[in-house]
Amino acid sequence: MRERTVRGLALFAALQATFADVHPVCDQWLQTSADAVGKGQPGREGARHCARHVASYSAGQLASAVAVTRVLGCRVPLAALLAGTAVNAVTHYVIDRREPLKTAARALGKSGYLEHATIQRRETPAGEPVVDESGPGTALMELDQAAHRAIGVLASLTTTWLAMRSRRAGRMER
Repeated sequence: MRERTVRGLALFAALQATFADVHPVCDQWLQTSADAVGKGQPGREGARHCARHVASYSAGQLASAVAVTRVLGCRVPLAALLAGTAVNAVTHYVIDRREPLKTAARALGKSGYLEHATIQRRETPAGEPVVDESGPGTALMELDQAAHRAIGVLASLTTTWLAMRSRRAGRMER
């Protein structure tokens, strides 16, 4: 196997492991409670919550990718890192706005799953159940996480492809 191929595979593996393993930290721990609750709400307020969440998520993923690649001796071009971050950021925003994800899930035949896998976390003061369709333990949350992780593969591949095409690719092992 050629040295360039090995370097590309190693970079992809490092990025994919990083994106996959820091995803829960960036998606859950870096997100504020207000943004977690508000990001799926319609209108400008929901969009603001989602944008703040995606900004913190993206910063965490970018910082992690830079740290891991630098420790491993790879000097990945900033443009490649930013492109991978953009793939994650744009898709993360669309998914976390909720309605586009629900629409895609329904189009792919997941309506029954969305309706079935909900959870009751609380009751109204009158004792009526409040059904949560998007939090932990729901189909929407599972589909959300699955989509984010699959897109992480695309982000890793995008970053690796651009890094390997860069004129500075020869510097990747410094």
